[in-house]
Amino acid sequence: MFELRIHGRGGQGVVTAAELLSLAAFIEGVQAQAFPSFGSERMGAPVTAFCRLDARPIRLREPIAEPDAVVVADPTLLHHVNVFGGLRADGYVLVNSSRTLEQLGLAELHGRHAAQRLATVPASEIARAWLGRPIPNSALLGGLVALTRVVKLDSLLAAIGERFSAGAAEGNANAAREAHRRAAAALGEANREAVDA
Repeated sequence: MFELRIHGRGGQGVVTAAELLSLAAFIEGVQAQAFPSFGSERMGAPVTAFCRLDARPIRLREPIAEPDAVVVADPTLLHHVNVFGGLRADGYVLVNSSRTLEQLGLAELHGRHAAQRLATVPASEIARAWLGRPIPNSALLGGLVALTRVVKLDSLLAAIGERFSAGAAEGNANAAREAHRRAAAALGEANREAVDA
């Protein structure tokens, strides 16, 4: 089973991101479950969404305490919420930022996780360029697919096509493609550095 936890704020499409990933998994014939956990239900309030993927039926219903991957849609949460709590030792981290993990004050993650499992991607900037609004969900999923390969990019793009109307689907798909390309390039660099070390 692959378990994902997404941290963000209301209005960033965090819940939609979990739903899109589960839809991409269904397209591939994988069992999936997506659900949110809200605090104060208002724009800008912290929101957590969860997604589970498995080849077998999923019977668990509780929030994910020990995720295989953590996505942080809003980096302002990094030092106010324990977003990495319970993250598995071989887990993945993706943060929405144009800054490096070191610049974000997260250098200690490199001591606990392989560089090939850690990435940042400027998802809000990418979304603004393609959608005219800084809603990072589709771009973050593009980066997540490059990082984890938990589903295929084509499946994610198909899910986006099903979820959004034509114009919005095209913008979201382009944002996902660009984030995927950027994350894959950054991960290729991390892999080269690991080999050289």
